[in-house]
Amino acid sequence: MKVMGRSSIQKVDVRADGTGLSSRAGTALLALTAQRLGLTDALGFALAETRERRSGHDPGRVLCDLAVMLADGGRCVSDLVALASQPALFGEVASVSTARRVLLSIGERELDRVRAARAQARERAWAAGAAPAEVILDFDATPITAHSEKERAAGHYKGGFGFHPLLATCGREVLAAVLRPGNAGANNAEDHLEVFELALAQLPPSALDGSILVRSDSARASCRCPLKNAGR
Repeated sequence: MKVMGRSSIQKVDVRADGTGLSSRAGTALLALTAQRLGLTDALGFALAETRERRSGHDPGRVLCDLAVMLADGGRCVSDLVALASQPALFGEVASVSTARRVLLSIGERELDRVRAARAQARERAWAAGAAPAEVILDFDATPITAHSEKERAAGHYKGGFGFHPLLATCGREVLAAVLRPGNAGANNAEDHLEVFELALAQLPPSALDGSILVRSDSARASCRCPLKNAGR
């Protein structure tokens, strides 16, 4: 194989056996980042009371593996096997049944603790240099298709069937979201205020001291209660 003269690569080794190769090497950096930021341990502490036995998988690690799976393009819990098939990269990954049990064990109290763990990790990441130059919150609702009967799933305005979650993002970071049925309106003021409060709780204290720009598309124009009345 020829290498261009201006390339810094001096030698290219071409193999056909595929041994030691993986298309998910970059994905492992997400799991490593979560560990370095303390997110994995914080989630484990948040879900400690849901752990069934000491020898089982740490629920915080399971939740991080699920997040990595989703970032890698997974669409359902069973896609976790894509990570489990790469133990050299991701270590020992929980089974699909174990992951389902972890998700089902999360109630409102655990969810609040998970949010606190995420906020703590974000504060560390922003302090390390990941903070945006300007804090801009974007609101948007998007339909998600459900291919079978699911709890709270309903028909949505695009003619499909599923859910209509509302999200608040800051750049590429999803700060907060609420899962809503498919027939939930895009211009529901109460839902916007709920997501707005959850998003603010995810921001480091230093970000709350500065200016915050909140944006939404035209769907929110018909909301009866503007976001500026959120009390912040």
